[in-house]
Amino acid sequence: MPRKIPMRKCIATGEHFPKKELLRIVRTPEGELAIDRTGRTNGHGAYLKKDIEAVKLAKKKGALKQALEMEIPESFWEEIENEVTK
Repeated sequence: MPRKIPMRKCIATGEHFPKKELLRIVRTPEGELAIDRTGRTNGHGAYLKKDIEAVKLAKKKGALKQALEMEIPESFWEEIENEVTK
């Protein structure tokens, strides 16, 4: 029997993708923002499609701010864009 592939929803586009195809952004218990490359960092996470257009859409809609319930600094948006365009 094949293993179940965990699916997650992109906060910008609303599309479902396998977890490994998305970028996880985390608000840690200390209240800091981090890009979770392992998928195991403690904290409240939100998933974003690894696409520059999805990042721009999330920024425009305020989707990440809403999902993580905190302000997202401009410098962190740049960090996300750099991660997506690698």
